[in-house]
Amino acid sequence: MKIVRGFISIVKNKYLLAITLFAILMLFFDHNDIFTQLERKKQLKALQTSKQFYLDEIEKTKKQLADLQNNPAALEKYARENFYMKRDNEDVYLVEAPSEGKK
Repeated sequence: MKIVRGFISIVKNKYLLAITLFAILMLFFDHNDIFTQLERKKQLKALQTSKQFYLDEIEKTKKQLADLQNNPAALEKYARENFYMKRDNEDVYLVEAPSEGKK
């Protein structure tokens, strides 16, 4: 009987009831509920990671560009590796690595 009276007195407390109802509305039914906030935090972390990746790639590309503009040997190496260019008196052979599916 004491438990029932204690429960009824808690339910009759309008302030506690209002706070509980407000918390439930904000946590589960609002358009900025807790699940949406967790998903947005995950997206933010992924975007920050990709931002850092792209900033690093930009730095590497800038270094490579500066090297290509200032170093003729690096320019020749880049042309040979990426465009398969060759000198007049040499032959270029392309050797493909065997794929794992073929035997």
